[in-house]
Amino acid sequence: MPMVVTNPDLEDNPIVFCNEAFQRLCGYERSEIIGRNCRFLQGPETDQNSVRRIRAAIEGGRDIELDILNYRKDGSTFWNALYLSPVRNAAGDIKFFFASQLDVTARIEAQILIARQKEEIEREVEARTAALRAALDTKTLLLHEVDHRVKNNLTLIGSILRLQARRITDPVIASQLSSMLERLDALSAVHRQLYESSDLAVFDAGALAETLASGIVGTCGRNDIAIVRDVSSVPVPSSTAAPLGLILNEVITNAVKHGFANGRGGTLKVNAKSDGSSGMIAITDDGAGFGTEPPSGGLGSVLIERLVRQIGGRASWESGHPGSRVTIVFPVHESD
Repeated sequence: MPMVVTNPDLEDNPIVFCNEAFQRLCGYERSEIIGRNCRFLQGPETDQNSVRRIRAAIEGGRDIELDILNYRKDGSTFWNALYLSPVRNAAGDIKFFFASQLDVTARIEAQILIARQKEEIEREVEARTAALRAALDTKTLLLHEVDHRVKNNLTLIGSILRLQARRITDPVIASQLSSMLERLDALSAVHRQLYESSDLAVFDAGALAETLASGIVGTCGRNDIAIVRDVSSVPVPSSTAAPLGLILNEVITNAVKHGFANGRGGTLKVNAKSDGSSGMIAITDDGAGFGTEPPSGGLGSVLIERLVRQIGGRASWESGHPGSRVTIVFPVHESD
């Protein structure tokens, strides 16, 4: 173990003893070491804050241990694990300072290398994260633009069909065309909500149910139908948005057109909630109801049945006496 002893009673606290291990460590002969202050080991890149800490420890008569960059006689550097401690006499007076040294260059250089590699990795991660963020922003912009254009195209198609519908005199054909236009409007509402969403992967089915209920009742001009909402966020994959929108459109339209037919007013309740694994949307009206058997066989019923299977859900109809309740339960995550 390289070691030296200094004498603070002599001017400049010089080295009064050194062993051969210290000579080998620094490359100086004993005659070049004895009588000199230990600062001869310092050089241009020696940390001056470490030097001040050593000086303060000597002046305060305290132990200190630290790693400091020192220089050999040939100018090469080494990291020195220095331990310095005062040696006191029986009266408690400091008579000497003992210092041991250890060449820890390999450890310090490894730490420096690790720190540099960590900085490089962090810079690379930051750069790649920025690139991915930019790519995601671009993808978001493009997909939003697609949804915006789809919505506009659906609106344009709807406008053309409405112009054509004005020329149709057959009430059956006009009714069928009106139903198709309502489905187009539902899909347009889905793409409008997708366009306005900041999350590409997730769609809020609860918000869609509110939007469709307000839109359908408003389009019909039914001021005598009140909408009561009890809606929480129901996040579903964006891929589920279109079929779910068509399902809700059929259910709400059926409630308005048949439950509140012949000028009958009432209340339309929209409930939506999620327990984390499944979502539930219920449309309840206090209208005429459907009797003992739920509606079946029509295009709307067939469409609901097929679309509910497509999203991995189930639908149930209940007669409320008066009114009816349709409940749609579906998973809120992507199926494997």
